[in-house]
Amino acid sequence: MLENLEQLIKIIRERKNSSPDKSYTNKLLNDKNLCVSKVKEEIGELIKSVEQNSNKIHEAADIIYHLMVYLEANNIKIEDVMSELKKRQK
Repeated sequence: MLENLEQLIKIIRERKNSSPDKSYTNKLLNDKNLCVSKVKEEIGELIKSVEQNSNKIHEAADIIYHLMVYLEANNIKIEDVMSELKKRQK
């Protein structure tokens, strides 16, 4: 299961080197305003889908993807986030 997340992170990192006109991920990585607006939009869509009890899984997947791209675009490594979460375990 977590292999899918690791694969997603790998793909996002690889797309840094692709063409923005061929890669939506690259476009997000290079346009911080678009990246931020997509994260905000997707969070709103997830909240709405939970309230309406529809498309929750689809919207949650969108959030994870856009959050991973946002983190990578801002040089926040998921490995560092995971380390921080590990420190918080009691």
